[in-house]
Amino acid sequence: MADLCNVKIGNQVRQYEEGTSLLEIAQTLKEEYDAPVVMALRDGKLVELFKRVSSDCEVEFLTVKSTPGMEAYKRSATLIMLKAFNDVVGNKNIEKICVEYSLSKGYYCVIKGNLILNEELLDKVRKKMKELVADNLPINKRTIGTSSALKLFRRHKMYDKEKLFKFRRASKVNIYSIRGFEDYFYGYMVPSTGYIKYFELYLYDEGFVLQLPVKEKPYEVPEFHPQRKLFSVLKESEKWGTMFGLETVGDLNEEISKGNINDIILVAEALQEKKIAEIAAQIAEDKGKKFIMIAGPSSSGKTSFSHRLSIQLRVNGITPHPIAIDNYFVNRSITPRDEEGNYNFEVLDAIDVEQFNRDMTELSAGRTVRMPAYNFITGEREYKGNTLTLGKDDILVIEGIHGLNDKLSYTLPKESKFKIYISALTQLNVDEHNRIATTDGRLIRRMVRDARTRGISAQETISRWKSVRHGEESYIFPFQEEADVMFNSALIYELAVLKQFAEPLLFGIDRNSKEYIEAKRLLKFLDYFLGVNTESIPNNSLIREFIGGSCFKV
Repeated sequence: MADLCNVKIGNQVRQYEEGTSLLEIAQTLKEEYDAPVVMALRDGKLVELFKRVSSDCEVEFLTVKSTPGMEAYKRSATLIMLKAFNDVVGNKNIEKICVEYSLSKGYYCVIKGNLILNEELLDKVRKKMKELVADNLPINKRTIGTSSALKLFRRHKMYDKEKLFKFRRASKVNIYSIRGFEDYFYGYMVPSTGYIKYFELYLYDEGFVLQLPVKEKPYEVPEFHPQRKLFSVLKESEKWGTMFGLETVGDLNEEISKGNINDIILVAEALQEKKIAEIAAQIAEDKGKKFIMIAGPSSSGKTSFSHRLSIQLRVNGITPHPIAIDNYFVNRSITPRDEEGNYNFEVLDAIDVEQFNRDMTELSAGRTVRMPAYNFITGEREYKGNTLTLGKDDILVIEGIHGLNDKLSYTLPKESKFKIYISALTQLNVDEHNRIATTDGRLIRRMVRDARTRGISAQETISRWKSVRHGEESYIFPFQEEADVMFNSALIYELAVLKQFAEPLLFGIDRNSKEYIEAKRLLKFLDYFLGVNTESIPNNSLIREFIGGSCFKV
């Protein structure tokens, strides 16, 4: 008779035979969960459900309503999509399928090869995906040596992966497969194809979108919204990467190893400066624009961007005056709180909207206004004698989370406002099938800056990130398509630079903390990159806002 293991699940300790899989245990408890269980925490470590209990342990099951669970769902759906294309078109007819970037709650993908991408082909692939799901095939995982993986990737024409793993220190590689179709993915999978019941495929532009659920509503596929302005910026960034010859982390590592990183830095910085100059020229063409409203998610580089835009406005004969919306926070004693009782600085009610509009109206009428400064230590707005009067050719550069929301500036004529959305939209992918989430880049930026300027640990930054992301989803992203222009603040080389700053911070996170799971994931992610020093980075670079050494007061 097999030995028994004591497994603590929630507040109960249950006994299972040694060698019982977590999947078997989850299936006996499925009535206790409101969504499919797809992952587990075993003694605080994230594991897949094929893992078995071999000793006493504590287990927490994760459903698709959790972030790790939904990420596993999306990876698995991508693997099924790739398998379906392979079955329908044939491997010999596919040159490459690239998962490019996130769009409308899904992934925008392109395919190259001896085929015509049309609705008829997409219907066949959709049908094949549904067949694979209905068959509930196991998603198998095996571990092989890196040298064997390089040969496998070459055999499967996965050249981006082959290049990526040339620079990997790890001696082992995890390979996932569905009925003979093999691939590498950065992250875990669900146990079988039967879990992936909700998805849709849409033709769009030169490719297609694999539309997927979100963790808040895992049983439905959201409507497809093209987000044309955002898509245009993403495509422009992709062209920049192509111009560099840099589409994946492997490409970047190869150029670093050849000693070409200085040229890449200089060209990347020049491209951003050119874009900022174009935006300034566009503003200068319309003399009626008096309020430049800049908004974007956390760690997008809004402050550095506003400084550099102001310089370019001066080149065009315009005198800019920067205004931070944060200086109009209400006093902390009346700041709204979230459902957990914490101060909620993300909501519009945290801003003194009435005072902001009074001041902006007075300024636009040519009157002198006393300008506030918010004291983040005391939690109160202060007036220190700073005044502002607008001249004939002066313009206000207003930066803050609600900048694109007309409810913030409701008294200002719409024709007087020029709206700019800024975000760090990563141009690189890990490889052709593994994209880099823009949120990862911003989280790493924020982590480095928080530790350097605010004395906030990486663990605390990670713990706050969920709240920050919630604010972005509610108060920034819904307004991004209303922007007159969008600016991508990501630099193609930046993660290779941030690596040196972020890794020590992440290694410092307690292994027993709940944030360690995310820290471990980010450490694995950063391990893909070769490091780059900061010597060649200009002092006006956006990345200087995070790593230090900026010529601006950021």
